[in-house]
Amino acid sequence: QFQLVESGGGLVQPGGSLRLSCAASGFTLNYYAIGWFRQAPGKEREGVSCISNSIGRTDYADSVKGRFTISRDNAKNTVFLQMNSLKPEDTAVYYCAALPRFGMCVMDATQYLYWGQGTQVTVSS
Repeated sequence: QFQLVESGGGLVQPGGSLRLSCAASGFTLNYYAIGWFRQAPGKEREGVSCISNSIGRTDYADSVKGRFTISRDNAKNTVFLQMNSLKPEDTAVYYCAALPRFGMCVMDATQYLYWGQGTQVTVSS
């Protein structure tokens, strides 16, 4: 059974950091591009970052460039999103998703096949 499980969300003050994890079970994550998406109340889901399989090409939304870093640990079958210098506007439910595509990743949520249940990130003082 394909399953993605996000963890690492929580409440953090502005300027703080969190590291989100996306752990896969039932399939080998290395064969998939992985994307991180977020959805704030009343807003559409938006792409945050993505990483391709094996060669690890990455992409970031302009709003998070220089603050967020995506990485993968194939031995642990897990993808991470390190979030630094967090801002209140980063508050959202964060989702990871998997796309069976080689050598590249995309920030288009409609192309992703498998989704986790999401983890809440709240940035507030």
